Amino acid sequence: MSPFTGSATRTPRWQHLRVDHADSVATVTLTRPDRLNALTFGAYADLRDLLTELSRERSVRALVLAGEGRGFCSGGDVDEIIGATLSMDTAQLLDFNRMTGQVVRAIRECPFPVVAAVHGVAAGAGAVLALAADFRVADPTARFAFLFTRVGLSGGDMGAAYLLPRAVGLGHATRLLMLGDPVRAPEAERIGLISELTDEGRADEAAGALAHRLAEGPALAYAQTKALLTAELDMPLAAAIELDAATQALLMNGEDYEEFHRAFAEKRPPQWQGR
Repeated sequence: MSPFTGSATRTPRWQHLRVDHADSVATVTLTRPDRLNALTFGAYADLRDLLTELSRERSVRALVLAGEGRGFCSGGDVDEIIGATLSMDTAQLLDFNRMTGQVVRAIRECPFPVVAAVHGVAAGAGAVLALAADFRVADPTARFAFLFTRVGLSGGDMGAAYLLPRAVGLGHATRLLMLGDPVRAPEAERIGLISELTDEGRADEAAGALAHRLAEGPALAYAQTKALLTAELDMPLAAAIELDAATQALLMNGEDYEEFHRAFAEKRPPQWQGR
């Protein structure tokens, strides 16, 4: 995402999310605990716009996505989204589905790592939001369920059919997206859906610790690594190697690369500047 913008300024308050900043880490919390943080049209739009805004600002080096209360996110609200979409025409439905996909693209394309802190349910769109993150830190209560076929829709929603096979393999992805069966934390860790399994009640804390570790590291190197991981998923090897070479040449001209060499010679930790 480009850092250049016109007249847009930082949004002082988000209606459907709680956003906290500490050092260079943003923590974004879904705040409908009475509905297991079920997503509304406004929540989708806020997530899309927030990620775009933070990407422009370049003030955040890592982001934690969490859910308040008993679960991470139960997916789209049955009344406020599923009920509402029944009265929409095809053009409106296409606009809505494109918007939900834009949230996933924003997570994948923002220039900072995103850490999902998962406890309790991560279902439907909630499972895809966690899947789109760079890291999924979960406690033993976590359970993931890609429920789209259970409501008569394609399991390939919001990029799930693209992302999930690349995370867990085609066989596991086929089972999860077609059947919609829940995957509890131990199995999710075994098949690679979870990056880190914590003690119960510790997912938010561990996700925050990981985000701060990332924020203190070489931000530009992390941003380019994330961009390459996404861009090279469908590239032939020769093109991927050429893109790697061009990226490394640019980073070798950067201040952080020079700072590492200076710090190594002076026997001290590098002071990363993200440049």
